[in-house]
Amino acid sequence: SSNSSSSSSSSNSNTQTHIMSTQSFWDAAQKIISVTEKHPFLVAMVDGTLDIECFQYYVIQDALYLDDFADCLHRLGDAPGIPEAEAKRLHEFGTGAQEAEKALHNSFCQQWNIPMSKTTPQMPHTCLYTSFMSRIVATRPHAEGLAALL
Repeated sequence: SSNSSSSSSSSNSNTQTHIMSTQSFWDAAQKIISVTEKHPFLVAMVDGTLDIECFQYYVIQDALYLDDFADCLHRLGDAPGIPEAEAKRLHEFGTGAQEAEKALHNSFCQQWNIPMSKTTPQMPHTCLYTSFMSRIVATRPHAEGLAALL
């Protein structure tokens, strides 16, 4: 009985440590989060004053990004040696990015007459970011691949 109590206490302590660590990350990032939330692009997108051409560009590039993001999630889910539950969850996230997010982008394309085709290229910043994600997922340890997608 004393072992299970000790084990339970140790488990609670570890959980609390992880929660505290997570909170410390949020606390440390608060300043940059506040600045990001005030970025003119985001403010204009939220309040509806963003120029339609800027919005169209964003939607197209975000949809292209999501293709690679979903692919990276599926590749992480296929990685050898990860627990089955984690693999399943990664594939669910990848499918979610492919289906739900793409459905949202498709509705934007219809609603705002955004031209999207299979031949639309990624612009340099999108390409740089997605190639970075893909390279890390393909060549680095699993945990680094996960971190690259955050």
